Amino acid sequence: MQQPRDFSLHGAVDLGARQAAAQRRQQAAKASGPGDQAGAPSGHVIDVTDQTFNADVVDRSRTVPVILDLWAEWCGPCKQLSPVLEKLAAEADGAWILAKVDVDANPQLSAALQVQSIPMVVAVVAGQVVDGFLGALPEANVREWLAQIMQVAEQLGLAGQGPAGGEADQQDGERPAGPQAAGAPGPGQAGPGPRPGPGGAAGPPGPGMSRGGPGPGDAFADPGFGEAQQAMERGDLDGAAAAFEKVLASAPGHPAATMGLAQVDLIRRVNSYDQAKVHRDADDNPSDPDAQARVADIDVAMGKIEAGFDRLLDTIGQTSGDERDRARVHLLKLFDVFPPRDPRVTKARATLSSLLF
Repeated sequence: MQQPRDFSLHGAVDLGARQAAAQRRQQAAKASGPGDQAGAPSGHVIDVTDQTFNADVVDRSRTVPVILDLWAEWCGPCKQLSPVLEKLAAEADGAWILAKVDVDANPQLSAALQVQSIPMVVAVVAGQVVDGFLGALPEANVREWLAQIMQVAEQLGLAGQGPAGGEADQQDGERPAGPQAAGAPGPGQAGPGPRPGPGGAAGPPGPGMSRGGPGPGDAFADPGFGEAQQAMERGDLDGAAAAFEKVLASAPGHPAATMGLAQVDLIRRVNSYDQAKVHRDADDNPSDPDAQARVADIDVAMGKIEAGFDRLLDTIGQTSGDERDRARVHLLKLFDVFPPRDPRVTKARATLSSLLF
């Protein structure tokens, strides 16, 4: 059979989440009129994807700080935090850029940043992650955090593209203490020193955000990622797999490369199936783990993620010994297709644990 026409580097996640995200953007564009004041000015708030991350975030952060807002449509707290960030981006008027990332639509970027929960906000300055926080903070605390980020940027010589907005213009040029701090520091402020989190306490760097460690740009710095993308675009699955394997040889366990290779392997398996026969075999052999695994592959490839997971979980619950273990191992392979903290994977892992223990 031929490779599914829309099956891209990102596998089944692309087919559902990317399409939904694109539809939401189209609907938002139609709903916004010329005089609509709900959003921040164009150019200060951008949507970022796996493909545009290096140019829109890493490269841009070398001249102006970039704040990453990692969100999803189903996330309630995200809907509370995102408008606050957009408002502050409008006030900043180019002093920093807000880059929004739909984690469902951009699984490789989510894996590279090791997103464990959302909303998650990350500051990128001069190509490096410098700080971040999790959860929907109050606006005052977000302002304070942004002021600290701008201090880091100023220390590194990034002055931004415009006024910081908010309450930055203090009489004496000093940032006020406490939660009323402005979205950016005034001139002549002290350097950042240790970076406290909102509220004054030392804030944890968050998942994948080790201060002094590699920044997000390093996640895709290996040329193997570009080679894999190009191979996928020309339909060369073997070339894509070889490129991901090369990344893993130099960086064992790299989350984005692990996920990419798992997605390529899934496409390879599905391409080798006679789908009608696979479904007949599964119907005729409900307890055969291999027959059920093949249908689970097709389900996941077609975007029916939970159905594929549930099929193998049911098989694990109905079998024992070697048959149960084959179903378990195959389910773990399918988990690798997605970011580790994908909510569907988390749910299926919990069910798997209850079945095994």
